Amino acid sequence: MIYVKDVERGTRFYRDLLGFKLIEDFRHEGTAVYARLRAPGGDGTIALHQAGSDASVSSDGVRLYFEVPDLDDFCRKLQQKGFYITKMPSMMPWGWRHAYLNDPDGHEISLYWAGANRMKKTVLKTAREAARPRTSKA
Repeated sequence: MIYVKDVERGTRFYRDLLGFKLIEDFRHEGTAVYARLRAPGGDGTIALHQAGSDASVSSDGVRLYFEVPDLDDFCRKLQQKGFYITKMPSMMPWGWRHAYLNDPDGHEISLYWAGANRMKKTVLKTAREAARPRTSKA
């Protein structure tokens, strides 16, 4: 669950841009104060809870991760809808492709694709390269 300043705005972001399905919409006096959404293609959920008027929704040190099979195409579609992606998909040293963006309340999100590497032990390419013995050609 994450706290947001505007549950309806957060719902539109996660539903309309990221493809989540709304499964619960709780209102108090006609205003959305809580929503729960199911991740596309899975059983994972995210809940959005209305923050108090003077409460911070800052999530320093926390990043949400969502795996997206066709990451590059998905990010292009987000851009076509006018959404800003802070870092377009690129291969990380641990073998996963990542893109980064923020939701409307500034929560950091990593969209990634790990593929076959998802359940494997992470081995950084830079660490492997540093461990290789150097040979000189004379």
